[in-house]
Amino acid sequence: MSTLSHTPNLTSRSRRALVPVWLREAPVSVLLAGLVILFFVVAVLFPSLLATSSPTQINLAETLKAPSIHHIFGTDASGRDLYSRVIYGAHLSLLIGLGATALSMSIAVILGVTSGLAGAWVDAVINRGLEVVFAFPVLLLALLLVSVVGPGVKTEIIAVGIGNAPGYARMIRGQVLLVKDAGYVESARALGHPYGKIVRRHIFPNAMRPLLVTITLGIGQAIVWASGMAFIGLGVAPPSPEWGALLDAGRDFITQAWWLEIMPGLAIVLVTLAITMLGRYLQQRLEGGNSR
Repeated sequence: MSTLSHTPNLTSRSRRALVPVWLREAPVSVLLAGLVILFFVVAVLFPSLLATSSPTQINLAETLKAPSIHHIFGTDASGRDLYSRVIYGAHLSLLIGLGATALSMSIAVILGVTSGLAGAWVDAVINRGLEVVFAFPVLLLALLLVSVVGPGVKTEIIAVGIGNAPGYARMIRGQVLLVKDAGYVESARALGHPYGKIVRRHIFPNAMRPLLVTITLGIGQAIVWASGMAFIGLGVAPPSPEWGALLDAGRDFITQAWWLEIMPGLAIVLVTLAITMLGRYLQQRLEGGNSR
């Protein structure tokens, strides 16, 4: 009898052991954010699984139809299904966000590490250069790039990437300055380890670890910036289904077709909030704080 009474408890414990601790302790909001990101990852990799029709198929008989069972996000001025266009647009929007963040961090790592490890005059020169770039708003930088290479995905990635790089570079510089004077780095120097080995094994990894969360948060910020650029005509031009371009195309019909602005804007908000929420939760886990 006692054996039978303990069997369910052992089974439930074994099942709980299969679930990672961070997942068991995660609040519902973080789990929902993970589901939102998973949904859009599927939209990026396999859009045909989620879309209900072609994002470019024109049907003038269905022009500016309100959301319904047949078109859950409604249709645009050309009768195209807006839900399908939002799903296919996830690829471009997330590509721009990831590409711009990768470019920002690449530039920031080079400048931040060099500034933190080099001499005082090199540090001063790099900091003055970062201040000059930091003074330029991202949209102004985008205008300069558009005048040279024209609007498009490349312009958005470069403009947002360069515009966000100075902030990341300053953070990396501060981390490098903090880590290079740590006790374990001094011990490695006292043991006679080569300077390059100290930088590679001690300074660089420990300086970059706290920035993993910043990278996560930067993706959401880059998506918002890129969408804003496309909205004012500096990014991907219509009829591309990129989310900012969808907002740009729908603003002329906002008084008669509210869904053309609300639905793409809702996608931007959901992705940005989900990425930010996961980034904050990751930060709390790494810092050992209370995530609840």
